[in-house]
Amino acid sequence: MLNWNTRNNPSAAGPVQGSGQEPIVIDPGPVPSPPKKAPIALALGGGAARGWAHIGVLRALDEAGVEVSMIAGTSIGALVGGCYLAGKLDELELFARSLTMRRIASLLDLTIGGGGLLGGMRLTKRMQEHLQGLAIEDLPKPFIAVACELKTGHEVWIDGGPLITALRASYALPGIFEPVHCNNRTLIDGALVNPVPVSVCRAYEQPLVMAVNLHYDLFGRSAVVKHKAAEIASPEGEPRKHHGRLGMTGVMVQAFNIIQDRISRARLAGDPPDLALQPRVNDIGLSEFHRAGEAIDRGYEEAKLRLGELKRMQEASIR
Repeated sequence: MLNWNTRNNPSAAGPVQGSGQEPIVIDPGPVPSPPKKAPIALALGGGAARGWAHIGVLRALDEAGVEVSMIAGTSIGALVGGCYLAGKLDELELFARSLTMRRIASLLDLTIGGGGLLGGMRLTKRMQEHLQGLAIEDLPKPFIAVACELKTGHEVWIDGGPLITALRASYALPGIFEPVHCNNRTLIDGALVNPVPVSVCRAYEQPLVMAVNLHYDLFGRSAVVKHKAAEIASPEGEPRKHHGRLGMTGVMVQAFNIIQDRISRARLAGDPPDLALQPRVNDIGLSEFHRAGEAIDRGYEEAKLRLGELKRMQEASIR
């Protein structure tokens, strides 16, 4: 049975046998090319164990075909960004997901009388397995690792030389890892001066900058509280609060967390990115490296959620 179009328009059913008619071919014209999209510069912030979320963000960008023009990283943001540009993200993710409390302890080498509790050489040996002999100049895209000079407080942008040295300097958390001595400078964690290095990407004249801020959802950290020094007795029948001891390492890490949060608020207010990703990782402690799977998944989810905004921004910048 013919449909309406065939019954009323016999040519729609094809050429009639013996009629000598040829099928009509309609030229659709040139196929429109997909809209051009501007590349994105990434500013990957510090955040210790929360920084595994950067892996998830980069996975989502790769899946979406987003071109990265450069990466500026601070602390663990430098570690993940450097490994990504070196083509070693798979190895880093495998290492991160394999971490347990016991394995983390086996990687820590306690030092006495040094500039930090940990020498960091065991971690360096693991990096050497994949990054030995690789220089920043060898990477396919510009890469900057942000560090801080201990003696002067200067912000240091490492844009050349051995990649491993640059990464170690950028994540040398004061009091935890020993400072890194490099070209007559003593370098420590860059999060002390630039926790989310948007300004670095701007200085390299990047038109579009996307930041990954791992401290955004720590709400209430900037509040001002009025307090009395006198001891206030607890109401009758209500148990007295006992604050657990954090230990020296816990105190240093928590203090560093507060510093990063305050500095990142101030710097991002003055030089905001074009797009900011804020993975929900506030419940992951700075030292909970064994929760890498959770952090990676949350970074991936956040990036996937914001891909629409990112693509619109890229297309608009080309016009």
